[in-house]
Amino acid sequence: MVADLISVLIVDDHTIVRSGVRMLLEAESDIKVVGEALNGREALELVETLHPDVVLMDITMPEMDGLEATMQLKTRFPDINVLVLTMHRSDDYFFEMLKAGASGYILKGAKTSELINAVRIVQRGEIFLYPSMTQKLVQGYLQLADWENEAEPSLSPREKEIFRLLAEGYSNKEIAEKLVISPSTVHSHRGNLMEKLGLNNRRELIQYARKRGLIQN
Repeated sequence: MVADLISVLIVDDHTIVRSGVRMLLEAESDIKVVGEALNGREALELVETLHPDVVLMDITMPEMDGLEATMQLKTRFPDINVLVLTMHRSDDYFFEMLKAGASGYILKGAKTSELINAVRIVQRGEIFLYPSMTQKLVQGYLQLADWENEAEPSLSPREKEIFRLLAEGYSNKEIAEKLVISPSTVHSHRGNLMEKLGLNNRRELIQYARKRGLIQN
């Protein structure tokens, strides 16, 4: 019956990707593609009129990317499920999309059967994560537990303060000025906290802070 069809909106800025995904989905008797969008802005407009069961969302798109579109979509239409279909394996993209409200994350290199299964699972209101992404989620949870249970208590109040400022992009000199201490003291604290957390450089420190929700950007 038509009423039982899973309605899907495909959001991707590449025509060939949208066409290929549409063909794969519509080969299934229980799935119907009701629309296509080139970017997040178009997706929000179509969602308002089509109200699909599942929005198959790419991440990197012009005008409005998948992250911003997902956040707005879930705020305005919380009953609509978002399944991320992307080439990005990055931890940052993965965790940010889940935080934005996505119900699933699958890579464009997945098998057709995995994509179809993901659409059905997400439509039921359940969570689907591509196997390699599930491992990232578990690792992220364990790292967060380590931070809460071990790493954070081992840092002094001053080290925590310097950690936050470093993660926000301040230089040693700027931190010294803000905290009214010498640059050499900042350097010393920085070295201590990096050693305690097992980090090697500022890039790792920022990634560490992002994964734990300690900074937003």
